[in-house]
Amino acid sequence: MRKRQESGMLTEVELEFMNVVWETDGGTVRDIHIALNRETERAYTSVATILKILDQKGYLTSTKVDRSLVYRPAVPKVAYQKQTLKNLSNKLFDSTPSALVARLVDDDTLSDDALEEIRNLVNKRLEDGG
Repeated sequence: MRKRQESGMLTEVELEFMNVVWETDGGTVRDIHIALNRETERAYTSVATILKILDQKGYLTSTKVDRSLVYRPAVPKVAYQKQTLKNLSNKLFDSTPSALVARLVDDDTLSDDALEEIRNLVNKRLEDGG
């Protein structure tokens, strides 16, 4: 089956699975099933199905080892984060990243430490020449 890379965002369940795969660098259905069940009980067959879907979408690769498929991330987490933020900025903030950042820093729940960290990141980026 031909694999394709989805340009859209993952569903909530798919993202939960991908976070486990990124954290563990993948494994068999059994391995991922065990890791997922630390948080929420999931049926083995459901885990296998979601992993197969993620493989078909191009987010995972699969390799047959003995009698099991071993799944690995095909898309690095950082690449997915970057694409998701770009999509969010385009769709919700009219392709204006500054509007996204303005909404973020306007959040009353953001601590002074978090704001200072954001300031330091922006300053560092400006000092490095963009």
